[in-house]
Amino acid sequence: MKRVAVVGASLAGVRAAQELRAQGYDGGIVLIGAEAHLPYDRPPLSKGFLAGTASRESLDLLDTGDLASLALDFRLGVAATALDPAERRVRLSDGTSVHADGVVIATGGRARTLPGFEGAHVLRTVDDALALRAALVPGVRVAVVGAGFIGAEVASTCRSLGLDVVVLEALDAPLAPVLGPSLAAVCARLHLDHGTDLRCGVQVTGISPAGVSLASGSVVPADVVVTGVGMTPSTEWLAGSGLRVGNGVHTDEGLVTELPSVVAVGDVARYGGRRHEHWTNASEQAPVAVANLLAGHTARTYTPSGYVWSDQYSGTLQLAGHPRPDDTVSFVDGDPSAASFVATFSRDGVTVGVFAWNNAKLFNRLRRQALRRPESQPAVQG
Repeated sequence: MKRVAVVGASLAGVRAAQELRAQGYDGGIVLIGAEAHLPYDRPPLSKGFLAGTASRESLDLLDTGDLASLALDFRLGVAATALDPAERRVRLSDGTSVHADGVVIATGGRARTLPGFEGAHVLRTVDDALALRAALVPGVRVAVVGAGFIGAEVASTCRSLGLDVVVLEALDAPLAPVLGPSLAAVCARLHLDHGTDLRCGVQVTGISPAGVSLASGSVVPADVVVTGVGMTPSTEWLAGSGLRVGNGVHTDEGLVTELPSVVAVGDVARYGGRRHEHWTNASEQAPVAVANLLAGHTARTYTPSGYVWSDQYSGTLQLAGHPRPDDTVSFVDGDPSAASFVATFSRDGVTVGVFAWNNAKLFNRLRRQALRRPESQPAVQG
């Protein structure tokens, strides 16, 4: 394998390039990115960078030493438009193409938009963050549509800037499908305790100069509107490639597509019918995907940790495992009203998840003890 094209200059793409070198690959690596920026970290976009306390340089995923040791051929500011497996080429938006013996798909996705919300802010890229930051001038009223992790973090940052914030959520409680009712209530209380106007069970229909229109016919006054309602995987460029797509790029449990020379990692990868949009997942997949790419077949399988964290208001929320809303929740240390607590999720007597608010030490211990995650396993040979 003389050249590998990594399509997507994201965390997942960078980790894949690093793993190629770590696993002994000494051929060419082309890193293709639709954005003109060098690879950067996304979590601070809704937190320190949006607040203006983190610099642009602090987001960079690669330093000078990394750039030298990885010896990457950057193609930035151009998007992949097609994958031609027969000719082993990735075609680009500037009319050029890259020949590649192996391809890592790490294109992630774009922020979902809502009909009737043209002109609302989203937060997926550094340019999105810069545009939103410029709009957050003193005195503006902010409406955030969606109380998931991104929405909650944006609301938290806006409150730290002294702005009036209303969060509009269609669910009965934030993150209820993931955390269940008792812990979702904790997330709701966080907003209320910090002066955010949280309105759950509401349906939005659009925006106007007056604010956000609701299905009830009322209007929520707002000068700045942010939608945080998930992302859409970037797979359109794979039409005609022969790869199976649909809510992501379909892979086996080793992150390998129907073509052994093509693997997928990060938010765009749908493995075993699942797709996870978390920082940790994007980072942890790279060693397995690269090992299988270099082997030419699925030699290892990937087991996700399910770890995610979110900095909101006065502290940090941490979650590990794969809980369901109907799991049994037990409070190991503290209780939902405390400033710090840890809870576990169990199913059929087995711990399947750990949740913590402001208690990283106990969280990490329980995560190691109760959620022992085997390293990537050799693939079962049939």
